[in-house]
Amino acid sequence: MSIKQSYELAKKEYEKWGINVDEALEKLKQVPISIHCWQGDDVGGFEVNKGELSGGIDVTGNYPGKARTPEELRSDLEKALTLIPGKHRVNLHAIYAETNGEVVERDKLEPKHFENWVNWAKENGLGLDFNPTLFSHEKSADGLTLSHPDQEIREFWINHCIASRKIAEYFGKELGTPTLTNIWIPDGYKDVPSDRLTPRVRLKESLDKIFEEEIDEQYNIDAVESKLFGIGSESYVVGSHEFYLGYALKNNKLCLLDTGHYHPTEMVSNKISAMLLYSDKLALHVSRPVRWDSDHVVTLDDELKEIALEIVRNDALEKVMIGLDFFDASINRVAAWTIGTRNMIKSLLNAMLVPNDHLKQLQEEGNFTERLALIEEFKTYPFGAIWDYYCEQMGVPVKETWLEDVKKYEKEVLSNR
Repeated sequence: MSIKQSYELAKKEYEKWGINVDEALEKLKQVPISIHCWQGDDVGGFEVNKGELSGGIDVTGNYPGKARTPEELRSDLEKALTLIPGKHRVNLHAIYAETNGEVVERDKLEPKHFENWVNWAKENGLGLDFNPTLFSHEKSADGLTLSHPDQEIREFWINHCIASRKIAEYFGKELGTPTLTNIWIPDGYKDVPSDRLTPRVRLKESLDKIFEEEIDEQYNIDAVESKLFGIGSESYVVGSHEFYLGYALKNNKLCLLDTGHYHPTEMVSNKISAMLLYSDKLALHVSRPVRWDSDHVVTLDDELKEIALEIVRNDALEKVMIGLDFFDASINRVAAWTIGTRNMIKSLLNAMLVPNDHLKQLQEEGNFTERLALIEEFKTYPFGAIWDYYCEQMGVPVKETWLEDVKKYEKEVLSNR
């Protein structure tokens, strides 16, 4: 049976429940995923004086073929994008600036240091997102940046974030799509602090200075990202969820939720509808935490499906900016991007192929028996046939055949590095 024939049969199963599959596929085409560049080189970047990875972040594994230059990283991203259906975005950190061998401190970075990225994005029809990098630097060695008691160090990081917003504005103007600029800091303490308030006062003051200049949201959208703990900040994190949620709401910024930045049993999917009641938009970094913020490659697990359901059934596809954040050096890095991004898209398609309105009605009626029965039965509906057809229509490999492309690329390109 052909992919098209399987699709037509599967479509009839969903149409019985009033689900317009063709419409769902058209809608899915319009959803961009922001793919993080740092999977390709293990969060290394291209600074001339490159610092050791810090900030409580760890990358494990030594799979051959890591990108060593901006050209290699872009080449690897291009390969992955040929295996992923849809038009997407690429997310950059400031450490991926290209300075032509010149030492340029992070507070002195300018749009010109990202011209190659912008030209590449134009050629490939991509949007760009951005992050100031407040780790892997001598001025973050003690685990404090925007909340640092030393004003000089604090000012350095404030100026870096200000420069990053100007770079993002440049992206937005050049590419015709707003850049999401997300601030995450590693600040915190290993042991129980004797003063939780003062570092947070300093962080608030730093953020106020960073956001002092208004930038048109058609070019740049600001977000702030919390974390529960990190290596070296096990007992206290300055930028907690409560801190940033309050700051974002008061200052009209986006709150970015990273799925690995909460307690292991605390689900981001449970936060989305609550936050959208009070925020026009929010942002996600979708990862897969295994017992801690381990940043494993995203799999099609229950929480990913639930996140997608919350976005789709609450008509929030244009309200939630979806990005990915994982880094695994133990497997082929192009494969990691492909697996994780395809799974994110699969989860959204799966959510579109559920009779969400009917299930909502059953809940309102208190008919929990039928609701549970249908939720479980839909887990074995012929979703795979719809996904295969979508991939074929979008001109990317169907099922696991993309692995052959990755193996060929590894043999011809990655193995020569």
